[in-house]
Amino acid sequence: MILDSLANASPYEQLHSSFRRAFAWLASYDQTTPDERYEIGNDSLIAIVQRYDTAPAESKKWETHQVHGDIQYMVEGAERIGYAERETLAVKIPYNSEKDAEFYQAPTDSSTLLELNAGSFAIFLPRDAHQPGVMIDHSALVHKVVIKFRI
Repeated sequence: MILDSLANASPYEQLHSSFRRAFAWLASYDQTTPDERYEIGNDSLIAIVQRYDTAPAESKKWETHQVHGDIQYMVEGAERIGYAERETLAVKIPYNSEKDAEFYQAPTDSSTLLELNAGSFAIFLPRDAHQPGVMIDHSALVHKVVIKFRI
């Protein structure tokens, strides 16, 4: 897992063959872009534009993926994202290959709460269980882009 600001993205471009294109797309992102899925160059890099209200942690799902990693970029607003290593969690809903997602029970031991603020991003790999969309003090509207990159 990586948490940083888009202004500091250039060192991370070396970590994956799609990151240069992904970060360039985010740097030129138009905030009026409608909520939808967008292919960036080809089907191995997908941007999902979304606007939603954050919610209490108890109502948000813990998830991992096997085929894709995520770059979660906050355009406007702020949310918490729970983070834990996949091996520490109990499976709640087994892996679904069509959705590339497996869901987990909330951690009973330790987990980390990240704060994703406007202009920041988090990178999650398949081993990184994450729980996006958690409210900070109260429910609030966020505008976020999730870029799925093929592992």
